[in-house]
Amino acid sequence: MNSPNRILTLVRKSLDQGHTVDIDGLGSFRLGIEGYEFLAQTQPQVFVAYVEEDVAAARRITEDLREAGCSPWIDKEKLLPGQNWPRAIERAIEISDVFVACFSKRSIAKRGQFQSELRWALDCARRVPLDQTFLIPVRLEDCTVPRRVSDQVQYVDLFPDWDRGMRRLVRSVRKAVRNRRPPELCL
Repeated sequence: MNSPNRILTLVRKSLDQGHTVDIDGLGSFRLGIEGYEFLAQTQPQVFVAYVEEDVAAARRITEDLREAGCSPWIDKEKLLPGQNWPRAIERAIEISDVFVACFSKRSIAKRGQFQSELRWALDCARRVPLDQTFLIPVRLEDCTVPRRVSDQVQYVDLFPDWDRGMRRLVRSVRKAVRNRRPPELCL
């Protein structure tokens, strides 16, 4: 049996057992009264990028976004054991409505995954129309946002007033999603 058929068989088996099957960025399949149902993803998809030293703040942002009706993507919750994590992260960034980059003195000085995710997000942002928001820099503390970002994109501060900063972030996320044009169909 080829891979697509195995996947289809696995999905049907899961649905028939009463499980919900979620597909990131698209929605969920479930078994309904009249057969299989698809519930489209309507919540804004928000990728949250951070360095390990800022994980507590990133989790707090994630929770606040979830409470505001968003669907945040954070590696600690979404990556599965054995998953090709570099590709999963790239894919999550690609399908996100918004990329939130958490800047701190630690994140701007550290080499590693955060820098890689930020570069990928900048590449993805180049494919978004110029008048639409994709990258939202968030400062966790007083620090310098890299010039490549700050020259083009306004950031939001979550200090000294976290709640005020989160309200601005959520407003930006909602505006970014509201301003999205539906994709053109290729016929």
